[in-house]
Amino acid sequence: MATYTFTPSGVCSRQYTFEIENGIILKATIVGGCQGNLTGISSLLEGMSVEEAVKRLRGITCRGSRSGKTSCPDQISLALESIL
Repeated sequence: MATYTFTPSGVCSRQYTFEIENGIILKATIVGGCQGNLTGISSLLEGMSVEEAVKRLRGITCRGSRSGKTSCPDQISLALESIL
């Protein structure tokens, strides 16, 4: 098992930590941001392949005051993509 830590950019969350084994996300921890939503995303990611997570989350953007370029899910996809 390997542990990876990332610092996202342009979003409320401050840090992502993933425990990955054989291309499967065993644990995802997200610090900061909308805690309820990000806890839910973490739970959904656990047991999913890194490739599938990247495919599902890539390109999602925020609405409202942070609208436009990225989002926590998009930043998660970029972090996970860097592992591939």
